[in-house]
Amino acid sequence: MWPKCKQVFFSLLLMLALLPLNAVSADTGPKPSMDFEFKQGFSGTPLAITNGILFECERSDCQDAKPLQQLGPQHFSCTATSCSALAYGFSTCQRLQIQFSDGKARLSNIFTTSQFQASYQVTIRQEDLLVEPKVSLNLFNPLTYVLIYGGCLVGIAILVLVIVLLIRGAAKKK
Repeated sequence: MWPKCKQVFFSLLLMLALLPLNAVSADTGPKPSMDFEFKQGFSGTPLAITNGILFECERSDCQDAKPLQQLGPQHFSCTATSCSALAYGFSTCQRLQIQFSDGKARLSNIFTTSQFQASYQVTIRQEDLLVEPKVSLNLFNPLTYVLIYGGCLVGIAILVLVIVLLIRGAAKKK
């Protein structure tokens, strides 16, 4: 019997050794995001966004500002009327620099990340931008809610199972 088990074992070991070893990486889970909605704060021809940069800063005065890098899904992009950012993680402080159709590049005030999926109202002024957080109760995306509820249900099921097993064990001792 043992020789047959050894043969099966070594056959399985040989098959595993011959399987290709591919490196696997996954980028899972939700990532923090920012959405910027623009409104013009002065009269005149409506301005369109032509280009933009989101600067990240660790210092509150933004003297160490660096543009958000494009790395995999991490990005900052703009349409003619809005901008959005997705990152592995944002710095403590941020600042926008947006180029508009009038040829001017306007710099925003320094602002902090307001929440995981943050929304901001950006007022376009004559010489600069004013970024203000929009209050939102939507803290998570739908997948996150499903995972939270699923985790709670699994936790409750495990708790009920433990209680049932304890009650059965106590009943058997009597």
